[in-house]
Amino acid sequence: MSGLLYGAIVFALVCLALAMALSITRLFRGPSAQDRVLALDTLYVCGMLMMLVLGIRYASDVFFEAALLVALFGFVGSASMAKFLLRGEVIE
Repeated sequence: MSGLLYGAIVFALVCLALAMALSITRLFRGPSAQDRVLALDTLYVCGMLMMLVLGIRYASDVFFEAALLVALFGFVGSASMAKFLLRGEVIE
């Protein structure tokens, strides 16, 4: 692995960790439920991207499969939370 790629990976991981920290603060301090849902959505996207960057770093397929699962469950969770906030129920 070249030095430039290693530096870019470290920079990306630091930026994603900072974004996750800011998202966690919005999750706890959000004035409304919509802000908290959006922060949780941002948190799972950053987690998925962090897994993808780590998969590139370690050249392992396991990280890519885990990122796919996080994306799938995050989308389902976001859709169900949005439906709950709009209608007050998830299952009709």
